[in-house]
Amino acid sequence: MWFWIFKYILMGPFLRLIGRPKVYGLENLPKTGPAILASNHLAVVDSFYLPLVIPRRIYFLAKAEYFTGTGFKGAFQRWFFGSTGQIPIDRSGADAAAGALNAAKSKLDEGELMGMYPEGTRSPDGRLYKGKTGLARLALETGVPVIPVAMKGTEDLNPPGTVIPRLARIEVHIGKPLDFSRFEGMGGNRFIERAVTDEIMYDLMQLSGQQYVDLYAADLKNSGSTPEDVLRQSSADSSPAA
Repeated sequence: MWFWIFKYILMGPFLRLIGRPKVYGLENLPKTGPAILASNHLAVVDSFYLPLVIPRRIYFLAKAEYFTGTGFKGAFQRWFFGSTGQIPIDRSGADAAAGALNAAKSKLDEGELMGMYPEGTRSPDGRLYKGKTGLARLALETGVPVIPVAMKGTEDLNPPGTVIPRLARIEVHIGKPLDFSRFEGMGGNRFIERAVTDEIMYDLMQLSGQQYVDLYAADLKNSGSTPEDVLRQSSADSSPAA
């Protein structure tokens, strides 16, 4: 119930006012049944604008820290994120990936939409980064279609490090469903999972118009370097003379 109250009364009108969102390709979204929405990730508000512009409810995986805070703030966060369809996952430890996969599977088994960010984290500079294979494994093990979604303009409304939103024009582009049934029974094969992931990222690149960088965004953030520096160093390390 709270999801719809936030969407239509408490937050939705304000988000529509400051972002003036437009959605394209809504006909590609199934009216019923499970699907994975694979989106690029430019800003925190991606997880607000995508549910805002489509008629069905979407569930997202969220880091467990949002649900473990203490005091009034912690209690409010747990209530808010739980009410808006965020599913807590522990991203530490060897079982983190399996836990996230099982949590997503449970919602798909119920016929729900699962929103996921294959990059794993927000883009540090507006470019599209290498996708992680967890989404591909989920798609292969469940057999549900993957629908690419390109968010545009959210980084202008909510630049990294900002709290107060700015006026912007948000666009949400929903691509045609991707069918990976030709790989049925091949979940767990890392080569197949990488091929599926790369196909998803290619569609996202075409849909979003972003420049693609063959690096994981999280690795780039941890390195403190530019993508060009990391790629240059990687090339040097792999050269015969290295």
